[in-house]
Amino acid sequence: MRTRQRAQKAGLAAAFAGLAALLSACAATQGTHGALRPAAPPPVVDAIAATPVPTPEASPGGVRPSAAPPVKLPPPKLSPHRYVFPVSGCKTSYARRLLVLPKSTIWTGKGCLFVSPIAGRVHEVRAKDRWRPATDKGADREGKFVTVIGVDGVRYLGGHLDSIAEGIKPGAEVRAGQPLGRVGTSGTGRREGPNLYFALSWETDARYWWVRRGMVEPWDYLDAWRNGNRTLSPAPAIEEVQNRVGLTPRCTVLCKDKEEPKQRERPEKEDEAPLPETTPDARRPGKLGLLAPE
Repeated sequence: MRTRQRAQKAGLAAAFAGLAALLSACAATQGTHGALRPAAPPPVVDAIAATPVPTPEASPGGVRPSAAPPVKLPPPKLSPHRYVFPVSGCKTSYARRLLVLPKSTIWTGKGCLFVSPIAGRVHEVRAKDRWRPATDKGADREGKFVTVIGVDGVRYLGGHLDSIAEGIKPGAEVRAGQPLGRVGTSGTGRREGPNLYFALSWETDARYWWVRRGMVEPWDYLDAWRNGNRTLSPAPAIEEVQNRVGLTPRCTVLCKDKEEPKQRERPEKEDEAPLPETTPDARRPGKLGLLAPE
């Protein structure tokens, strides 16, 4: 009896020992909260790194291929009109800021061609320089000049000219780029050096000369016409200013002429002392033309 009990206890102890060993083995293959530990991922081969990159030495001839040249696109078309820069065949320079009036002084050589910036008709022509420093009349400051009313409705002025081209007279039709005159030093240009006085405005009677000399700053348009965008038009800006100030606004800048200097009157010479009144016989001449004593 006792032998049987001992055998049972030994069997139970062995069973418990086996169960403990089994539980310990299971715990080693599980993670937190009983989750199975992930198996280690298989090694990944870097396909990109493994792909050989061609080098200039590996290329045929050992020369790296050059990039294709950039494609040049034409400038956008901004208006139906086509313009040209108003000075042809000469180097030019001009300021890009407002000095006194909204105009541009285009510095260039004497005798360079002033050409029509656009097709149109000649409006005014002054072939004689009437400006004088003593009076400095506003209507005469541009010296010899030509104005053109373009097909865009804008009036273009070129002043300080040396001469007017043959056949250029009021009413004549001109094309864009047609010579109108040659750059000079007429008007106030004589104290500045050869330049083209260039201005944008709208058509008015000659009495309103201050409109003719410039109402819209022109240098943005000059830049575009010289650098390749020949469709940038000043017409919208001209229309905007005209609607704001009216067709014939009053003059506000450099409006008065100088007063004509008065000629100095020469002082009258003091009269010689009058001779005493005498009878004709008493005024007979003596020696050296002197009167004979009484």
